[in-house]
Amino acid sequence: MTPPKTILLVGCVALASACTPTIRIEPSDKPITINLNVKIDQEVRIKLDKEVEDLISNNPDLFPE
Repeated sequence: MTPPKTILLVGCVALASACTPTIRIEPSDKPITINLNVKIDQEVRIKLDKEVEDLISNNPDLFPE
């Protein structure tokens, strides 16, 4: 004859294993939308050396319009 403590322990283990939580991951049926409101401003500054400025001003034919 099995002792009552063993039966109680087996019963508790059986109940604990039956009550384990279940986690389900289901994909959404709606598409994922990402809304990006991006504003890009770009400012370019060119600084010429004094020698280059003089070269350009002395030779107007370098960059014809």
